[in-house]
Amino acid sequence: MQRDCLILLRSLTYAQRGRHVLERAGITAVLRRASAELTDRGCAYGLKLRADRLRGALAALEKAGVRHGQVFLREPDGSYREVRE
Repeated sequence: MQRDCLILLRSLTYAQRGRHVLERAGITAVLRRASAELTDRGCAYGLKLRADRLRGALAALEKAGVRHGQVFLREPDGSYREVRE
């Protein structure tokens, strides 16, 4: 089973920019609203992608100057666990 991860960004605009950056880098990402359990803020958006593309995605975002927040890896049971870079 392929695992996925979620990169949180501070706003919808940043998430849209991030998705565009990843698309240009050849990385498929789906923009989605983050659940309240994953953020201490009222509203956050994230980019969901395959876990094996995470390093490349973070590097592409950094190179483009798109700052991200927390990063989560989805566990086999469907829950998310925060990962440190």
